[in-house]
Amino acid sequence: VKPTTTAAAAVTTSKAAVTSAAPATSAKASSAPAASVSATPGKTGKFKWFGSNQSGAEFGQGTLPGTAGKDYTFPDTTKVDTLISQGYNTFRLNFLMERLAPNGLTGSFDADYLAGLTKAITHITSAGASVVLDPHNYGRFNNNIITDTAAFKTFFTNWATLFKSNDKVIFDTNNEYNSMDQDLVLKLNQAAIDGIRASGATNYIWVEGNSWTGAHSWVSTNDNMKALTDPLNKIAYEMHQYLDSDSSGTSETCVSATVGVERVKDATEWLRSNGKVGVLGEFAGGANDVCKEAVTGLLDYLQQNSDVWIGATTWAAGPMWGSYMYSFEPETGVAYNYYNDLLKTYQ
Repeated sequence: VKPTTTAAAAVTTSKAAVTSAAPATSAKASSAPAASVSATPGKTGKFKWFGSNQSGAEFGQGTLPGTAGKDYTFPDTTKVDTLISQGYNTFRLNFLMERLAPNGLTGSFDADYLAGLTKAITHITSAGASVVLDPHNYGRFNNNIITDTAAFKTFFTNWATLFKSNDKVIFDTNNEYNSMDQDLVLKLNQAAIDGIRASGATNYIWVEGNSWTGAHSWVSTNDNMKALTDPLNKIAYEMHQYLDSDSSGTSETCVSATVGVERVKDATEWLRSNGKVGVLGEFAGGANDVCKEAVTGLLDYLQQNSDVWIGATTWAAGPMWGSYMYSFEPETGVAYNYYNDLLKTYQ
């Protein structure tokens, strides 16, 4: 989701990122061959991962470190249990790197914040579901574009070390890089992969792209991401897609009933032609008939192309959303009450 003026009931949050351009880098992108993925084009099936985002720990980005329960919060495990009981098996847990590592990317982790995240991670995975650990930072740290790839790698080595024994944990490299040098985004993603593998972790990794990792613009913006390498070949390319006029996820109005399919078709062919697999890490539509038809078409299409699309997580559950149009928090969320019966059919 691009910056939004929609506030959660109990906290002011904007998924905003600093939009100043990144310093250019003269280094060229890696030309290493991409790892191949066995695929059967056109195979129709179910998702490997399907569920929701869990928002709250990334709230209050303008108030650091902030106060738990006031500026930010952790998932309500009883609500997570409700979703798990209905068949959802994957939860993208959003957090802030600045709260986790307040002294810098290579610094030690804050014990209290880590404990809150760990409680949620343990709860979700003990129930048999997967959790995607999402540094919700837009490629920034303290509002500055991250350019130190070595420090970024160290952060991920330290982070992955904590959870490498839990095969239900998935590592996300960073939420919605944007307005950055394209080669830098490639290098940050590769540094994250290298850092995770340096810890000995064999977990899956979800990598994101520039320009808010939009599926609609993936081919024109993020083609160089095919150069990413992982010795274990356990990368999924995470894209986001909203259905409003500018794909920002800031309006409850969807362009048309077919816009979802239209916006992911090119990315689908990119995944297949490059031997990659993808996940839709964020998607949502307003609570209305046109959006519902568009979401249905989108998810139908992804499952019809399940050789390359292996998961999706809707935006977003979380205790502090209040009346937010995309809230998927049981049992009060606007989107939960409108979309749950539909989404359950895609498990």
